[in-house]
Amino acid sequence: MRRKSFGNARCPVARSLDMIGDWWTLLLVRDALRGTRRFSEFQESLGLAPNILTARLRKMVEDGILETRPSPERSDRCEYHLTAKGQQLQVVLVALRQWGEDHLYQPGEAMTAMVDTTHGEPVRRLGVVSASGQALRPDEVDIRVGSKAAAGPG
Repeated sequence: MRRKSFGNARCPVARSLDMIGDWWTLLLVRDALRGTRRFSEFQESLGLAPNILTARLRKMVEDGILETRPSPERSDRCEYHLTAKGQQLQVVLVALRQWGEDHLYQPGEAMTAMVDTTHGEPVRRLGVVSASGQALRPDEVDIRVGSKAAAGPG
């Protein structure tokens, strides 16, 4: 069964999910954000079959999430690096992570922690805020049809 494409949807969430495709994409981005660059490193981290990993990495390069660069150690090999577009997925991963922290762990259960590398402090909780900085509840947000320019940054 072919997956339905949302590539032309009016909804940015649907279009984003169309590109992300599956959970492997975000796990590959997670690893790339932590410095993973080589095919073998991705494979070791995720335990993904080589053919599936090859297809997913190729698609991520085609979609502009990753780019390939020659390996500094071996000119016959390449490394995968996040593009600016790929790096912007960090906020998506932080949101998923924080949701998981809140809902998928028992009190006192061990989990990894996300901290800033300069100060070692926990990363601030994400939230939905107005342009003036006011925290917004779900019932205080509406979705309207408009242009990208009218939507504003982010």
